[in-house]
Amino acid sequence: MSRPQLAAILVTGALLRLAALPSPGTGDVTIFKVWSYNAARGGVGAMYGVGGSPPERRLLDYQGTTAVVDYPPLALYELGVAGRIHRAWSGRRFPNDAALNAAVKLPSLAADVSFLILIFFLASQYFGVEAARWAAAAWWLNPAPIVDASVLGYLDMQYVVPAAAAIVAGALGRPALAGALATVAILTKAQGIFIAPAVALAIWTCGAPDRRVRRAVEGALAAAAVGAVVIAPVIVAGGWTNMLQALGRLAHHDSLSAQACNLWWLVGYLLRIRYSAHDVGLWPAIVAPARILGIPRVVELGYPDPKIIGAALTIAALLWALWTARRARDVWNVAGAGAFIAHAYATLSAQVHENHLFAVVPLLAIAAVGRAGFRPILAVMSAVVALNLNLFYGFGDDRFALPRAVTIVDATVVLAVVNCAALWWHARVLRRECSAAVEPLRPPAPA
Repeated sequence: MSRPQLAAILVTGALLRLAALPSPGTGDVTIFKVWSYNAARGGVGAMYGVGGSPPERRLLDYQGTTAVVDYPPLALYELGVAGRIHRAWSGRRFPNDAALNAAVKLPSLAADVSFLILIFFLASQYFGVEAARWAAAAWWLNPAPIVDASVLGYLDMQYVVPAAAAIVAGALGRPALAGALATVAILTKAQGIFIAPAVALAIWTCGAPDRRVRRAVEGALAAAAVGAVVIAPVIVAGGWTNMLQALGRLAHHDSLSAQACNLWWLVGYLLRIRYSAHDVGLWPAIVAPARILGIPRVVELGYPDPKIIGAALTIAALLWALWTARRARDVWNVAGAGAFIAHAYATLSAQVHENHLFAVVPLLAIAAVGRAGFRPILAVMSAVVALNLNLFYGFGDDRFALPRAVTIVDATVVLAVVNCAALWWHARVLRRECSAAVEPLRPPAPA
């Protein structure tokens, strides 16, 4: 690929992202506006609430819209910066307009650009400029990050990029940086905890065996130090217990699958067929649109708690991935293991939302740079993620959503089957690539 061709691709990708920024996104963007306004105006320390028994949950307000906080503090800091940019742009006002839509998406756009630089750097260091250009082009035109971040306004890029960078740092012998970046990911969005095992694997396996404990200690100390700095304003404001209560609420969602095309979306669909076929007939029940089913209803029907089953399946998949990649000594296979763990969580756990599968894509993008075996699964998962988001939300406000009835059986159900099959395929690819890896791939020596 020539330099002008890469430039044309970069311009095209940038224009797509910039054109999407003012769009309204999902309902989450409305909540992010509330957080952004309050973080920009009064800081983050007291946003969770202060004191109380039980701890108070502060109700934040912006132009009549109210919300409580259930994200870690770094997401609030980032949205606060975006809010200050919007306030400065609007002449010290804070209008709820398309410019605010774009502002709250700016941190994700910055993370997207950062990942582009990261993957170009990795590919160029190991395989040269030509390979780096192809890797950068493939990422910049990938529909998954464009739809997830620039169009719909989710914050996934903001935690996945530091998590991916943590794996890279660990694999390249920078345990302190890896630990710090892992904490940044977790304190931006709680789902970062599912990538932390891959970071630990990178620190432990990628380097001299006799220095493993030292590397682990360095990573842990750096992680703790960054965590203390980030959380300090909340502690000083007296909101420590309030923050813990708020983050604990993340585990209390009662949806079997919150529009994630995964195993539990299929379970909910099959349960609805079973209990509605008697009233409407088998075929109408089969072709009816799939809908969210509550976990309490599943338990009322006499089935085991899906949260327990999903957690057991996810933990089993996580342990299998760590065992399979235990001898991986290069960044590509460790990233592939991290991608599989994220894939297993988003596919096998209950209560997963439609955007949680996105973390698989950047991690597979790194793995695919150095291991060609990961490239087909990257292409499939990029399509699965983009379609999962589009089928439910289109390009925001349900515009341009593909019709779910186009496949006769709800397209989200078909996509869930594809995703479950892709998880099995992902496992086979990971096992094959890790079995083939003996020595770590290292950058070529300078001429």
